[in-house]
Amino acid sequence: MQIAANQLARHLQGGVRPLYVLHGDEALLQQEAADAIRQAARAQGYTERTVHTVAGAHFDWSPVLAAGGSLSLFADKQIVEIRIPSGKPGKDGSVALQQVAQDAVGNDSTLTVVVLPRLDKATKSTAWFVALEQNGASIQLDTLERAALPNWIAQRLGAQGQRVEAGEAGQHTLQFFADRVEGNLLAAHQEIQKLALLYPPDQHPVLTYEQVEQAVLNVARYDVFKLSDAVLAGQLARVQRMLDGLQAEGEAEVLVHYTLAEDIRALQRVKLALQSGKPMPMALRENRIWGNKERLFERLLPRLEASQVSQWLQAAHAVDGIVKGLKRPDWPLDGWQALHQLAQQVCQACAQALQGKAQRS
Repeated sequence: MQIAANQLARHLQGGVRPLYVLHGDEALLQQEAADAIRQAARAQGYTERTVHTVAGAHFDWSPVLAAGGSLSLFADKQIVEIRIPSGKPGKDGSVALQQVAQDAVGNDSTLTVVVLPRLDKATKSTAWFVALEQNGASIQLDTLERAALPNWIAQRLGAQGQRVEAGEAGQHTLQFFADRVEGNLLAAHQEIQKLALLYPPDQHPVLTYEQVEQAVLNVARYDVFKLSDAVLAGQLARVQRMLDGLQAEGEAEVLVHYTLAEDIRALQRVKLALQSGKPMPMALRENRIWGNKERLFERLLPRLEASQVSQWLQAAHAVDGIVKGLKRPDWPLDGWQALHQLAQQVCQACAQALQGKAQRS
C-alpha cells in the first residue's frame, strides 16, 4: 500500500501497521516520517527498538530475521528498523526482505521499518521491494521542488505560530527565504526554528522582511541538474545565483557544461524528430525526456526555431573547449564566465519563448 507523505499523520491516527517502507532522498522528511511512526508505535506499546544498518555485500541478515521473529525479554512489542543506505540489499538481502515482508503479515508484536534512499524504476520493480510494498505501507519522500518551497516555509512558520506579512510583501519575504535555503531542507527547518528563538511567536506572530533578512543564513545548496531545469524555465536570476553557488561549492566546470550541453542536444534531437513528423509524446519518450523536463520541452519546442537551437549547440561546443583549457574567439577565457554566458543566452531565449506563449494563451 502506498501512502502520500502528507497523509501519513492521518494514517497513523488509525494505528500503526506491522511494516513501513520509507524511501527518498530528503533526509529531513525521512527523519520526520520515521519519528512520527515511532511516536505512534510507542503510544501502542512498542517500547523497545533495534536498528540494523546493511553495509557491504557480505552483510549477515540472520540477526535481522531473528529480531523480527523473536519476542523481547523486556517488552511485549518492539520496533525493528532496517536501514539500507545503498538501496541495494543484494541477493541474500532480497530473499531476507521478502521473508521480512511475509513475516509482517498479521504480526502485532513487531513493527518493522525499512529505510531506503531514492529508488529508480527498476529497483521499485524488484521482487523484494514489491513484497515490502504489498505487505506494508510505502511512503515516498522526494526532494521538495523550488516552486513548492515558499508554501512549505509558510506552513512550517504557521506550525510554530508565526507568519509573514500579508500580500505582496509577505510573498517577497517567502521568496527571499526560499532563495537562502534552496536545496537544503534540513537547514531550512533549522532556520525556521531559529526565527522562533530570535522572535518568540507570542511577541512576534508576524515576521517582517527585515527580520527574516537579518536572521536567515544563506545555506542554499545547488544541484547541477536543477540548474538545467532553471535554464529551460527561463529563471535568469535563479540561474545566475545557482552558477555562483555551484562555483563556490567547488563543482566541476566540466559537469556543469555537460548538463547544459546535454539538454541543448536533447532539444535539437526532439526538434528534428518533430520536423520529421513524429508526435511530441513519441519524440520525448524516445529521447528519455521525463517529469518536469518533459513539461518544459512541451512548452518550449513549438516556440523555438531549429536554427536557434543549432546556434546554442555551437556555443556549447565552444564552451566545451574553454572549460578544458582552450581559447575561443569572442568568449571569456575563464570557464565559469563562459558557462554564465552560455546559460544566460539559453535562459533568456527560453524566457522570451515562454512569455510569448503565455501572452497568446
